[in-house]
Amino acid sequence: MRVLGVDPGLTRCGVGVVDGSPGRALTLVHVDVIYTPADAELGERLVVLADAFADAIARFAPDVVAVERVFSQHNVRTVMGTAQVAGLAMVAATRAGLPVALHTPSEVKAAVTGSGVAGKAQVGAMVTRLLKLADTPRPADAADALALAICHVWRGAAQTRLAAAVAGSARMGQ
Repeated sequence: MRVLGVDPGLTRCGVGVVDGSPGRALTLVHVDVIYTPADAELGERLVVLADAFADAIARFAPDVVAVERVFSQHNVRTVMGTAQVAGLAMVAATRAGLPVALHTPSEVKAAVTGSGVAGKAQVGAMVTRLLKLADTPRPADAADALALAICHVWRGAAQTRLAAAVAGSARMGQ
């Protein structure tokens, strides 16, 4: 399975692509951080990000796109930008006919480190170890995007099967 992970952010947006399957070694395919200038118009920044998502999907042909689920933050302005970028990633995936998976930050941390409250340094260290990299991807947005992809490789298939089973049970009960 090839997963494109997106750590959404308006100024820095991590994009990571990982190949793997549960119980098997993971392989880094690509990692990048897309930057947009804080002083640029919002619409221009969103176009840059939308184009980058479409390009990454076309270039790396993922099977699924995993996006960090936006959670409530104290800074409404930050959460709005993050939500807008997450939406762009979901639209790009859907336009390409790909499924979208959303994972919470604590779910990603738990999948990669074993603790849902792990810090950025722990996540980066485990991503480095799991992908057998010489150096930790920087900035943290890059490591976070890879962690999202890893989380989905390991947990996504089970979640998909569970959702299909629940949907099947609901249809049978109608």
